[in-house]
Amino acid sequence: MSNQNHISKGIDWSMIWLYIALVTIGLFMIFANEYKEGESILEPILNQSKDYGKQVLWVGICTVLAIFILLTDSKFFTATANLWYGFGILLCILALIIGTEVKGSKSWIVLGGFRLQPSELSKVFTCLALAKYISRQETEFSKTSAQIIGGAIALLPAIITVAQNETGLALVYFSFFLVMYREGLPPFILIAGASIGILVILSLILSPEVLMISFGITAFLAILLLRRQFRRNRWLLWIILGAWAFANFISAFAIPYAIHTMMKPYQRDRIYSLVGKPYVPQDAAEQAELEQQRAKTKGKQQNQSEYNVIQSKIAIGSGGVLGKGYLKGTQTRYDFVPEQRTDFIFCTIGEGFGFLGSVIFLGLYAILLFRMVVIAERQRSTFSRVYSYGVASIYFFHIAINICMTIGLAPVIGIPLPLISYGGSSLLTFTILLFIMIRLDADRQMVLR
Repeated sequence: MSNQNHISKGIDWSMIWLYIALVTIGLFMIFANEYKEGESILEPILNQSKDYGKQVLWVGICTVLAIFILLTDSKFFTATANLWYGFGILLCILALIIGTEVKGSKSWIVLGGFRLQPSELSKVFTCLALAKYISRQETEFSKTSAQIIGGAIALLPAIITVAQNETGLALVYFSFFLVMYREGLPPFILIAGASIGILVILSLILSPEVLMISFGITAFLAILLLRRQFRRNRWLLWIILGAWAFANFISAFAIPYAIHTMMKPYQRDRIYSLVGKPYVPQDAAEQAELEQQRAKTKGKQQNQSEYNVIQSKIAIGSGGVLGKGYLKGTQTRYDFVPEQRTDFIFCTIGEGFGFLGSVIFLGLYAILLFRMVVIAERQRSTFSRVYSYGVASIYFFHIAINICMTIGLAPVIGIPLPLISYGGSSLLTFTILLFIMIRLDADRQMVLR
């Protein structure tokens, strides 16, 4: 094998070691949640009877796939980006039509003994397609038309994912707007997005009447303070009036419609519990569905989402500064924390290794994200830069939301912790995302389109 084709040529090994460290931590945490004293360790791996055994198999699959990606020519990813995107959209639609329903979400395709979630894998395909579009010579991303097309590429799989009742996963696709901002998306779009987020919170806390009066007073004060500038800049008045009308429309109509039409009762329950307000079902059918979800808590707490977060906080808080030690936790080892191998796996780290261990663990993520940004900025190719920022944005979104969700600062929306949470589709997606970036970085002297 020539030096030119050697697998290690140009590879950023710091990323490889960070990946190995995080995946290993994930395996140990999943094992800690399932292992019972006196049980065989190897048997569940061989017969796939427990989740940590299944995760070991997925780690093996991902290892083979990672090596395959590192041996692949970088031009393959640019040449096939649009084909993969179309394939991902087709898979998502297929899951919506013939998929298997899991926990109220019809987003899974069963292949023999494996379950595949296309909306997870589509994050990779969307990242490639967006990088391909922005890097085209004829694309001038400073133009509004180009930005609209870029937004459509990012949001199309999100819309299909919402139709599958995977609202939390659909939100991940909004992380691509951070990438587009780096490439020239106007800041006011991000400001508008943040403003809508604030409006959502306010509309949950305050009544429509209070919000309408508040917006009216704010608009009146703005007009009063800026009245002298209206002679020179008449558009200021129209901007204020437009913002006032938009805020009233969003808070009084759009947000209530989205919450009560696009979400399940248990999802509304989680959102309202986050802001400290009880959710009141609209009718008897909705009340029955909500009670069915709450019954899954086995009577430990009336509100399921509140129960999840309370148990999560107890587990993390009980770890103290140094933790109880590996395999010595009580909350996580005895299944007090729901979904503790998937969405709430950070509890196992917090309980077992305490505040110090949690800080060290999050430090690994901080180093990983920092290295991703460094890699993105040193690319000569627009394609490689956009793709690398896309990977960094997806990882950051998952890490931030999952940790905030675990400690009660965000709604419980089913966002896994990258490379740590149990799940084949999740591990496969984050592995492919990362190793394509490593492969592109190894060929950073090339200009890819």
